[in-house]
Amino acid sequence: MNIAALLDKIAEELPTNPAVIVPRKKQSINFEELHEESGRLASGLSRLGIAKGDRVLLLVPFSIDFITLTFALFKTGAVPVLIDPGLGRKNLLECIGQAQPKAMIAIPKAHAARKIYPKSFKDIKVSITVGWRWFWGGATLRKVKKLGNKILPPADMGENDPAAILFTSGSTGPPKGVLYTHNMFIHQIEVMKSCFGIKPGELDLPTFPLFGLFSTCMGMTCVLPDMDFTQPAHVNPEKIIKPIQDYLITNSFGSPALWDTVSKYCLRKKVRLTTLKRILMAGAPVPGYIVKRFDKILDPSADIQTPYGATEALPVATLGRKVILQETWGKTQRGMGICVGRPVPGIELKIIKIIDEPIQHWDNDLEQLPFEVGEVVVQGPWVTRKYFNPQGNANQIAKIADGKNFWHRMGDLGWLDEQGRLWFCGRKGQRVITKTETLYTLPCEAIFNIHPKVNRSALVGVGEKGAQEAIIVVEPNDKELISDSKEREVFIQELLELGKRFPHTDEIKFFLLHPEFPVDIRHNAKIFREQLAEWAEEKVTE
Repeated sequence: MNIAALLDKIAEELPTNPAVIVPRKKQSINFEELHEESGRLASGLSRLGIAKGDRVLLLVPFSIDFITLTFALFKTGAVPVLIDPGLGRKNLLECIGQAQPKAMIAIPKAHAARKIYPKSFKDIKVSITVGWRWFWGGATLRKVKKLGNKILPPADMGENDPAAILFTSGSTGPPKGVLYTHNMFIHQIEVMKSCFGIKPGELDLPTFPLFGLFSTCMGMTCVLPDMDFTQPAHVNPEKIIKPIQDYLITNSFGSPALWDTVSKYCLRKKVRLTTLKRILMAGAPVPGYIVKRFDKILDPSADIQTPYGATEALPVATLGRKVILQETWGKTQRGMGICVGRPVPGIELKIIKIIDEPIQHWDNDLEQLPFEVGEVVVQGPWVTRKYFNPQGNANQIAKIADGKNFWHRMGDLGWLDEQGRLWFCGRKGQRVITKTETLYTLPCEAIFNIHPKVNRSALVGVGEKGAQEAIIVVEPNDKELISDSKEREVFIQELLELGKRFPHTDEIKFFLLHPEFPVDIRHNAKIFREQLAEWAEEKVTE
């Protein structure tokens, strides 16, 4: 049941294949070396007192060290705690306090923070520095390697033994620690290999650290791009394109914000990426116009998949490039939501009535009528069972007991079409409830997004639920439009006329212009509509 056993199996089959390549540092490690290095590190960590079940805070940049240390922790049976560094100081410290780690493996900057903010790190008994150790004591990674006197095999793990705690990005509330088991990780890897046709020996360019770990377990060579992984939208396109071309990359995962930036550059410079067999584009709704750009960038046989899911359940559904362009994108632009495809094999998905309160037990009467919008709930072998030590009643809100099983509430709204495909309509907590109707974000925003001067839009509500005023906040392509009062008035009038063409937007009468939307730190693509709602309320009350 240990996820690290997959790495050892790959090391037997493809020992000399590169496992990880870091072009910027001219570093690489093959699968046999990764197997041996992680096994020796596991031995050294064990001798320092890190044991099965211990939670270990890992604050190390995406690198060979990060991947090797993660597999070493898996092999000991310890539980790595992974937190996005871009969450901000307050959220980061709260996440650490919530996880209550026994050990900490981190770069010097993080250890310095431990001394400045000791309260969040009070449970730390073992500290290891990756890099130069200063005044805080503890071991160094070099010492751990010296202590590793044998190659430790993966510890035997039970089906429900914890494997890792992965924190959500906090895009729609406080970040929560999602508890994964080894069994869940193994199921995830098998379903991704099956759904996307991934084969050992492929070359991958992951732009999100977790997918680098998945790549390695699937036998792909992981080429690490030179980028700030907390700022994918602002990536230098050349630093994505060059490794794809130099290493003949066949697979790459990235957010729509990253591929938006890269695809614009490719079209402008007439660059083609013909070695790519597939792009996995996820983390936020994927606009069809981004997918369309790749007609001139990829080989005709290549695919783009847009897997839908969350930290708690991934993947849930997926949809390919041809279906998006030929069947669903036109309907999205008419306000039907964004189609994210059929549930992947092994996942059961239902649509239930929209309820904001916890639901203790499953009842068939919860199910929504066919073709009606409701909340998405799922169950399956890789759907995580609970959050670790969450604030408030997060577990009660997110889970519905169903005998020995449970349903996970995605917090997303959608509906199922006659083919069983899911159409995503936005977050449940971001719907706008006026005195006369309920409005959903993506179906409304899609209408205004077709205006050529709109970069993106966001539906927000001002006032109390049940009597909200619906407002469309627009981020224009040309920021000068905001300050030009005459042009702004003409633009807003055009938006008003556009909204009147569709029944679900004809009552929206208020529009505000915003220079740059706040977005999530993980994928730079999910709009922080809650922040925009606060900004809009300030604007309308000025």
